Amino acid sequence: MTMTTSNVVVLDNGGGLIKAGIGGERDPSAVIPNCMGRPPSSKKWLTGDQLHSHPDLTSVSLRRPFDRGYLLNPDLQRDIWSHLFSNLLHISPSQSSLLLVEPLFNLPSIQRSIDELVFEDLGFRSLFVADSPSLVHLYEASHCPYGLLAKSQCSLVVDCGFSFTHAAPVFQNFTINYAVKRLDLGGKALTNYLKELVSYRAVNVMDETLIMDDVKEKLCFVSLDVPRDLQIARKPGKDNLFRCTYVLPDGITLMKGFVKDPNQAERYLNLDGGAPPSATVIKEDMDQTEVTENPEDRRRIDLTKTEFNLTNERFLVPEMIFRPADLGMNQAGLAECIIRAVNSCHPDLHPVLYQSIILTGGSTLFPRFAQRLEMELRPLVPDDYQVKITTQEDPILGVWRGGSLLASSPDFEAMCVTKSEYEELGSARCRKRFFH
Repeated sequence: MTMTTSNVVVLDNGGGLIKAGIGGERDPSAVIPNCMGRPPSSKKWLTGDQLHSHPDLTSVSLRRPFDRGYLLNPDLQRDIWSHLFSNLLHISPSQSSLLLVEPLFNLPSIQRSIDELVFEDLGFRSLFVADSPSLVHLYEASHCPYGLLAKSQCSLVVDCGFSFTHAAPVFQNFTINYAVKRLDLGGKALTNYLKELVSYRAVNVMDETLIMDDVKEKLCFVSLDVPRDLQIARKPGKDNLFRCTYVLPDGITLMKGFVKDPNQAERYLNLDGGAPPSATVIKEDMDQTEVTENPEDRRRIDLTKTEFNLTNERFLVPEMIFRPADLGMNQAGLAECIIRAVNSCHPDLHPVLYQSIILTGGSTLFPRFAQRLEMELRPLVPDDYQVKITTQEDPILGVWRGGSLLASSPDFEAMCVTKSEYEELGSARCRKRFFH
């Protein structure tokens, strides 16, 4: 039977979010958390999309099929996928092909589990497995057909995901596996660090993963001058440009947390590169309500507290990606990670790779991320090479869009492994077709 784009399901199965939809379309039909959760008020486990519509998300117990970037609970993943295909995408797996995005360096035992899940449990007609860097490159090259990326067929994809961060050189639509460098830091580690900081300084939020994800996404940003910003964060009241308040849900009148004063939270944007705050900034601060803090109040613990202040936590959390060693982690920072990845490739590729850095993944959405990365990279890159960093139009959906493009290509059917081939040859033989 001839395959059409309308029956190719594209599934970017991330550790944090699942992006799923039909090949050939611009955007996925469903973007849901890749987890199941149980609120204290509920007796049954809910899937990611059901969780979002639940009124009370305080102290939700979460179960994730992925741990540290690897699929360790295939049974839970099967339940999530079954719900996704039947209730959200409304497709029949036996009539569909699957393009699945898999983490780099997936273990053979996990690959076998995934193949069993796809062919035996769900019964898909055929399968193609891709990795995220090659799909990001494909999408960006097709987006600018006359740009350097398309002409050189070469790029360096920096994917800051949920579980970890990869710097992956791509050449002629294939990821150069021996040159990929990995940083064991992603969105999950950043949220956990923010939970620890807030719990130590203000109110215990160690069980509030979903709420702290929201705090991180709305309030954290990347600092361009950390020593200067630490000095500003120590200032009292109106002089502290980073102080802002997040209100926690109380489960009675407030069901969702929110930023108390969004304008106050954005005052830091008035700071440029490394200059001190200008007179206009100070004048704006004079209009803000002065916050005075008594040392006695700081020592007194309020158990009924439903809000907390953030100051230097806002930029110290994303700082982990650039300076993990400062937090006691035996890891290179992102800039050094990129240098090592480029140096692992042929010298002729170096200038092109530095000019074709693409940022993707949810953790690159922090304000000033690309600007800070360029500041860190420039001193490490030879002077005669240019550094050009491009952030994807939508870093969360970029990989899925590349998959959608691949699924609509005329060669896609020939690239897939069919169910009959899997049954005849087994998982290991079939996997050789995917070249990674």
